[in-house]
Amino acid sequence: MSTVTAGALAARPAAGVGRPSFLGLMRGEWLKITRQWSFWIMVALMFAGYTLYNIVLSQGSRLKETIDQQPLEALGIMSQSSLFLLRVFWGMMLIILTARLIGMEYSGGTVRVILSRGVGRVQLLLAQLSVLGLVALVGSVVFLGYSTILQLIGVQAVAGNLNVFNAGTATFWADIRAYALAGLLSMAVSILMAAAVTAVTRSLAAGLTVSVIWFPIDNFSIILLVLGDRLTHWDFWSLVSGDFLGLNLNALPSLVMSQSTPSVVRGLFEPLTPITSGHALLVIAIYAVVFIAVAFGVTLLKDVKE
Repeated sequence: MSTVTAGALAARPAAGVGRPSFLGLMRGEWLKITRQWSFWIMVALMFAGYTLYNIVLSQGSRLKETIDQQPLEALGIMSQSSLFLLRVFWGMMLIILTARLIGMEYSGGTVRVILSRGVGRVQLLLAQLSVLGLVALVGSVVFLGYSTILQLIGVQAVAGNLNVFNAGTATFWADIRAYALAGLLSMAVSILMAAAVTAVTRSLAAGLTVSVIWFPIDNFSIILLVLGDRLTHWDFWSLVSGDFLGLNLNALPSLVMSQSTPSVVRGLFEPLTPITSGHALLVIAIYAVVFIAVAFGVTLLKDVKE
């Protein structure tokens, strides 16, 4: 066999070997997540948190009184508080999962191996985001289902019946669905933010650090805005607060509900100036588009040298 022939055979792809399918990539990313102890610790913490919260709620001295006298308010407290906990704590865990899933490929140097096997950069990022979206959705359903079961048990133990759940009107349940969708939107934007930050830093440590502190800095910045407003008495400070992502995400759940369903669980940090649900959705959409553009733009244009 000549040298030329041997070289041609060596360069020829092995029979039956093709580009990985998108579903295959998603399966691989799912396996990466499930083989991380941190993922299962987060899941356990969510179950433990909901268990503790519902135990404390059922032991409250005013729960039975509220159920008897204001059943709709009691129903609102139980439903909105479960969704609030999900948005805050599960949302933060999704940020950590996103930064770890994307950042570990760069920090570990395995991204070059994956790309060398015919996987496109955008294809890989899409697979990672798709898996994270499914994790967010399935996890939300599971945790809310678990919380609902605990609430049924707690209400039965405290009130002796489940009549409080009959107090919900069609408008009330529509508002709760809107509240839940606002929470899912918050999680989706959180995933995109962590993906964009990690794509830019291309480091597990840096991506995780910046992603985790993003919303705390965003929320606590309102303290500086309040000080600026009181010291200068300029409308600028209150108006600019309406452009912060975290503040709009905090305010959105209460804004999408009708006035007949009071928001019993409000975010701790919201814009200083009054905003509408349309304004909040527009601001969130702009941030989401920017995050998507940054994540995919950097992934597509920047060379992989790790």
